[in-house]
Amino acid sequence: MHEEIIRLMFQLAIILVAAKIGGEIAERYLKIPSVLGELAAGILIGPFALGSIDIWNYGPMFPIEHLSGSHSVPVSQSMWSIAQIGSVILLFGAGLETDLRQFIKYAKPALVVAIGGVIIPFALGSSVTVLFGFADGFSDPKALFMGTILTATSIGISVRVLGDMRVLDTPEGITTLAAAVVDDILGILVLTVVIGIHLTGGFSASSVGIVALKTIGFWLVLTGLGLFLSKYISKFFDRFRVSGAALALSLALAFLAAALAESFGLAMIIGAFSIGLALSGTPLAHRLEDPLRGVYNALVPVFFVVMGMMVDVTELGDVWLFGLVVSLLAAIGKIAGSGLPSLMFRFSRAESWRIGVGMMPRGEVALIMGGVAFGQGLIGQDLFSVCIIMTIITTLLAPLILVRSFKKKPT
Repeated sequence: MHEEIIRLMFQLAIILVAAKIGGEIAERYLKIPSVLGELAAGILIGPFALGSIDIWNYGPMFPIEHLSGSHSVPVSQSMWSIAQIGSVILLFGAGLETDLRQFIKYAKPALVVAIGGVIIPFALGSSVTVLFGFADGFSDPKALFMGTILTATSIGISVRVLGDMRVLDTPEGITTLAAAVVDDILGILVLTVVIGIHLTGGFSASSVGIVALKTIGFWLVLTGLGLFLSKYISKFFDRFRVSGAALALSLALAFLAAALAESFGLAMIIGAFSIGLALSGTPLAHRLEDPLRGVYNALVPVFFVVMGMMVDVTELGDVWLFGLVVSLLAAIGKIAGSGLPSLMFRFSRAESWRIGVGMMPRGEVALIMGGVAFGQGLIGQDLFSVCIIMTIITTLLAPLILVRSFKKKPT
């Protein structure tokens, strides 16, 4: 136990330093989202690269360890748990930052754009997985997962790019943001259904219906209950005078919601996002901005580095072609699925193009989905590596295309 704690401290120190160095290089010098630098840092220090080096007869710093059964990950159970805490905080923060009033105002076009951005990419992703022989059929959970991973949209990256260009408050900007939120909710719900099918070991209309109803029902109840109680929760938290009480109690609420979601057979992140969304309209959300940022900046990068550590660079040669095809279809799926439906709401072709491109980056959401699926044993190292390839390519392309398209915007 003593040696395990020492190793964990060493690992955590290395991961935090690597995350910040990778993020700094990405943002400052390469002008790309820091998440890509954190991913790259994880790949570099992982067990398939520098992490396999024997240090002073201490052994590899990041040996491949077993998480459950024969399923293995390159980190210890403790480090895996810390990474999952980071993903919960990430989605809790995303929920808190969502503007419910703007969300409701543009709900109709956003819903149509989001549904299109789920259906088309899902069909493309599952189809190409079967065609390339990575799944036995369209009902294979692997095919369903690859369809699901293509439905994701990175709220954080889209908001960052649109905010930097000061177009977040435009109709197309708000529609993109609202659609990305709905998109992620739908994507997480679909992921939960797919995991349910994987765990029950069968695909049938009744089993899918039961899992879907349970998923949607839990999310509606949790979100509705959270919205109803949010003002009372905020007032109750205000009564505490001890330092950091609001942050600690809010995180406790997020972890409780995550635990409830997991106990219902759902993804933890859906519980965390739901409670964050419920609290977003309260004064508490503004009070949490600064204190939560410190926790966020420390733990969320750990999640991304750990995701990068799972990539076996020796296997990329076997899946690079499939990864490129999936990345291309991921881009086409969002532009067609989200961009074209926006024409129905009197957006111009240029605005529809920008909405479609704005929905393209997968970023942190795809990594969270991939991490959940990998942890459940739904996918192996090969498909997880494909997820990383697709995430990197779409996350790099989307900001470049968006900036260029807005520069051409007529004044």
